[in-house]
Amino acid sequence: MALTNVALERLILSLVLLAAPLCPQDKPAEKPAEEAPQPAISVEVSLVNILASVHDKHGGLIGNLTKDDFTILEDGKPQAIKYFTKETDLPLTIGLLIDVSASQKNLLDIEKHAAHQFFAQVLRKKDEAFLISFGEDSELLQDYTNSPKLLQAGLSQLQVNSGVGGFGPGPVPTISQPRGTVLYDAVYLAANEKLRAEVGRKVIVLITDGIDEGSKLKIEEAIEAAQKSDVVIYSIDYADPGAYGPFSFGHVSDFALQRMSGETGGRVFKVDRRLTLDEAFKQLQDEMRSQYSIAYTSSNPTQDGSFRKLIVKVADKNLKVQVRKGYYAIKPEKS
Repeated sequence: MALTNVALERLILSLVLLAAPLCPQDKPAEKPAEEAPQPAISVEVSLVNILASVHDKHGGLIGNLTKDDFTILEDGKPQAIKYFTKETDLPLTIGLLIDVSASQKNLLDIEKHAAHQFFAQVLRKKDEAFLISFGEDSELLQDYTNSPKLLQAGLSQLQVNSGVGGFGPGPVPTISQPRGTVLYDAVYLAANEKLRAEVGRKVIVLITDGIDEGSKLKIEEAIEAAQKSDVVIYSIDYADPGAYGPFSFGHVSDFALQRMSGETGGRVFKVDRRLTLDEAFKQLQDEMRSQYSIAYTSSNPTQDGSFRKLIVKVADKNLKVQVRKGYYAIKPEKS
């Protein structure tokens, strides 16, 4: 009986030893599941986001296109569209920048009224806006808010802020190079300091005659800040012909506005006898609610800060796509 008991004990011990390795074998199977989410995160941060508006040959907005209608080229190479939506519900962040230099003195009351109506009509629950005035310097009159009432209160603070001297009033350059309208500085401030960290659709709306006089930054720096922040600049070219004196020669160029808006995917609305300020805001509102949101993962994964040229086409050659000219391949900032 003693031998039989020993044999049973050995048999039981051997069975226990054979069963023991089965437990650690289950754990390696769990590792792939833990590591699976890693690649998805790296793909998402490299997405290139584009907002596009499409117009017919008469300037009318086209809002019934599909993903298959679009072709994207980055530095001449075709890109595969990953996400495509017709823009209606994504949050919208608007920075309204209003020129309060001496040349705009007679227009401020009209601007206050039109801007208030614009905010009351365009802002939805998830949207926000802020208000900056710029003349001799820039001033934040109202920080991020969804309230048209608070924005109206900010608009009520608009007043002329100009250090122009020299030969006469207005934004005409003089020998002393006065600081009269820091347009480029204001755009840089709004793009880099206010909008860069925001998500969703980001828009700067400028109301100005387009003349910069005294900015510390160049127009190229303002445009670069907007492009790096994925900001679209819409310009409302609004000028008082009587404000420029005999040195204006009856002409104020909108070259700067055309360049800033064109490079970032926006456009210029020229206020004149045919287009009132109210109507300009109405057209702007329609455009912002008729955009296409497109995203793709670049075939060039190198994030070296270089500028990548973008060309976006649609199948119908009679249609014109309004989109930014490119973007900077920058590594996402760690939160």
